[in-house]
Amino acid sequence: MTAAGELAGLDGNRAAWVADAWRHVTGDRLRELITGLVDIPSPTGDEGPLATHIADTLKAAGCRSAVQPLDDRQANAWARLDGDGTGPDLMLYAPIDTLTVGEESEDLPWIGPELRDDMRPRATVYDDLVVGLGASNPKGHAACVMMAAEAIALAGIPLTGDLVVAFGAGGMPTNARPGSRRNTGQGVGCSFLLEQGLWTDYAVIAKPGWTVSWDEVGLVWFEVTVRGTHTYVGSRHRLPYDNAIARAGEVTRYLEEWFVQYAERHTIGTVAPQGIVSSVRGGWPRMAAVTPAACTLMVDLRIGPDTTPMHAKREFTAALDAIRDKLPGLDVTAEMVLAIPGTRTPPDNWINRSATAAWEAFEGRAHEAIRGNSGATDANILRGRGIPTVRVGMPKVSEAETPFDIDFARGMNTVSVRAMERLTRHLIRTAVDTVTRSRTELDLEFEGEPA
Repeated sequence: MTAAGELAGLDGNRAAWVADAWRHVTGDRLRELITGLVDIPSPTGDEGPLATHIADTLKAAGCRSAVQPLDDRQANAWARLDGDGTGPDLMLYAPIDTLTVGEESEDLPWIGPELRDDMRPRATVYDDLVVGLGASNPKGHAACVMMAAEAIALAGIPLTGDLVVAFGAGGMPTNARPGSRRNTGQGVGCSFLLEQGLWTDYAVIAKPGWTVSWDEVGLVWFEVTVRGTHTYVGSRHRLPYDNAIARAGEVTRYLEEWFVQYAERHTIGTVAPQGIVSSVRGGWPRMAAVTPAACTLMVDLRIGPDTTPMHAKREFTAALDAIRDKLPGLDVTAEMVLAIPGTRTPPDNWINRSATAAWEAFEGRAHEAIRGNSGATDANILRGRGIPTVRVGMPKVSEAETPFDIDFARGMNTVSVRAMERLTRHLIRTAVDTVTRSRTELDLEFEGEPA
């Protein structure tokens, strides 16, 4: 698709402004930005140094920027390009923390038998590809947001509304790591940004998937406790024997079957909420001679925008009741320990229409929504606070593009610079299309009147 085709649908002024900004988007600059992000470790709870780097980089590009500490280790970053006050404000948002740490002491053996190069916070460039911890998700997407802001600033586009770019700590679905505050993940940075007044009329979150998504799953976590009898291996044949660990295995097997049925019942729109048993805890590793009186399982159950956490809790409790009926004598209970609702932005909202029009101009065809999604992002935090938000991003690299196999981790840790260029151009077009309009114009469109 030609650049002219990618500008289709914009009027003359906006097409010229977008084209001016696009001229500042280069593969070399994107490669420089993503390498700089990957080389600074930012596991959840320790994003402070990376936030400082982002704010300094954007300040050097002419943006008014700041670091926003949450504590002495965790911080957000943001920057603002000021409009004249007559138009809507737009936020381009990306989280900046990595799901894993990049150190053997915390990641092994759960991530695999060893830390590969792609699992470490060190960038390696293979022509079009950049590999390193979080190179695609989230850092490649954050680099695109940075590039978009830098290009619009350098182009000197006359803005009516403010363009805010924000980079949130704690965007990954995790609780505290050792030595961190308890609330370091689950969107805590995004929540803090909004609570401290960094608010806009619309938002676009850059996260994986080359599509425009207006709805998203939420999540509820359950701690499931399976009880049994504390006893000794030498007395197994002489005393009552009910091994909580064996019982927990039976519960896990039934839940894994139930998750499939749950997903089928709750698939709607673009979401197909899934569930997993993610961890098991029980017994004394130092004392293999005895059984524990209890074993706990952690469950992540995703929920669609139309399912409340309380509805999910009751449905999950009913599933445990059904398992008890199948396993006589089973003693199992569950506690809901985390809840983040799924959210939806109306498809006819301005930000969805603008982002979709940009996608269609790039592809030269009607928008194709990716369905069956079960990933949750900070878009839920933004929408839940009342900011209409859409999600757009890059596709995961394919094995045809890489000299190595692509598994879950490598998909997170490998980014294509060409894909970054396309996403950055999309973000610029959507931003300029929004923050060069008047609030009155968009308000009239909301009411169904002509602009």
